[in-house]
Amino acid sequence: MHTKLLIALALAAASCAALAALPPPTPAQVEQQKAKKAIADARAEKDKQVLLAKMDELSAGWRGKAGAKGWTVHPPTPVQAPVQAVTAPALQSAPSGQPSGQLTVTGAQAPITSEKSGTAAPSADTKTAPSPPASTVKTK
Repeated sequence: MHTKLLIALALAAASCAALAALPPPTPAQVEQQKAKKAIADARAEKDKQVLLAKMDELSAGWRGKAGAKGWTVHPPTPVQAPVQAVTAPALQSAPSGQPSGQLTVTGAQAPITSEKSGTAAPSADTKTAPSPPASTVKTK
């Protein structure tokens, strides 16, 4: 019984220690982190290029062997470069349709409607309550 209490106290103490605020990083640490990130990004880009080259090499080798074995070989599907909108980071300064993130006068004056609160008509696809059985049907 005492061991469970001690374990609970130890976990509570550990969680309190984890919540302690860390001091902000020094400028040297920030520069070191930036350098590590730049190195990691460069390594990732190099690995990506090596992977793409290896995939092209394997594909070309397979296509060469497939033709020799009599398999039907179709030309490779051309892949276009991704669209700028897909690769660019999503930066947005305010919610869509709201200048500076503030509700416009029209938006503030619009009534709030909700099916749940009963201030809007139910949707056409909602289920209706079942009708009672006909009087000619015996239930028991």
